[in-house]
Amino acid sequence: HESHYYFTSGVEREERLRPKSMWTFVSRDLPSFSNPKPTFFGFDPKQQKGIQCRFGERGVTAATHYDAGRNMIAMIKGAKRYILSPPRECPKLGIVPQRAHPSFRHSMLNFGHIALLDNDKSKNMSQLER
Repeated sequence: HESHYYFTSGVEREERLRPKSMWTFVSRDLPSFSNPKPTFFGFDPKQQKGIQCRFGERGVTAATHYDAGRNMIAMIKGAKRYILSPPRECPKLGIVPQRAHPSFRHSMLNFGHIALLDNDKSKNMSQLER
């Protein structure tokens, strides 16, 4: 069993309303996300819930889930695989809709143990498409 590490740093919505001298490094170094005025990333600052920066290393995975807010991915080194589905497909993904459930917004499916692609139609697909 190999350990994998995942660093997350969050900024609450109210931070951008404080003087810039009081901003944490996330707001200072990523001003496009913290600006109290509309930007490409924060087009409606009053509705912004805050910032979550996540940094993962090789081997870190995330369960299938949906986020209510916008996401931006930046690869510094290496590669990641993302499987994106349109919102209309959520009912097929086993997403937990109950807010009180500990897995709210996450899928109960484990794609690492599903053999959906082990059929005749997928035999001509490359490994990258699987």
